[in-house]
Amino acid sequence: MKNTLKVERAILNLTQQELAERIGVSRQTIHSIEASRYVPSTVLALKLSEVFGKPVNDFFSLETKD
Repeated sequence: MKNTLKVERAILNLTQQELAERIGVSRQTIHSIEASRYVPSTVLALKLSEVFGKPVNDFFSLETKD
């Protein structure tokens, strides 16, 4: 799965730490999602959707290998 989390975070001028605090996870979790090493749960994806004010599909998408 690919994502544009880093771009969306930059648009809101948020650090990884600030985003992590808003959704109740560690900074390392945000880093792992941005690096595509961790696929977030549905709940976490929905929390990100609320922060960004966009549907989940706007910042997460499947790759052909998925």
